[in-house]
Amino acid sequence: MVLTEECSAIIQHKLPQKLKDPSCFQIPCIIGEITVEKALCDLGASINLMSLAMMRKMRIEEAKPTRMALQLADRSFKFPHGIVEDLLVKVGDFIFPADFVVLDLEEGAKTSIILGMPFLATARAIIDVQKG
Repeated sequence: MVLTEECSAIIQHKLPQKLKDPSCFQIPCIIGEITVEKALCDLGASINLMSLAMMRKMRIEEAKPTRMALQLADRSFKFPHGIVEDLLVKVGDFIFPADFVVLDLEEGAKTSIILGMPFLATARAIIDVQKG
């Protein structure tokens, strides 16, 4: 029987090598007719997020109003533009429905789409957090 490194480490009283935080990873996807080369997948995000600029690029005219307040990592608060429901997100050969909270981000923002746990759960994503 072959044991994993982790099991061997426990039996041999060795600690596994400590790894750095893999943080987030990016995937290509298509939302509506727009190709997103690098959608950020964030295991720590409890929502799916879309920039207001991306919403306009998709020619979505209205977002459902919301009273939601988002607390960012720096503890500041942002108030979303609204929520866009039931957008189809294509990843590879698979298509998944997703709701997005729309936020007015700065023009220089590195990403316009964040796929959080709601999307990853819907897609039943299996993620190797060691590799990212």
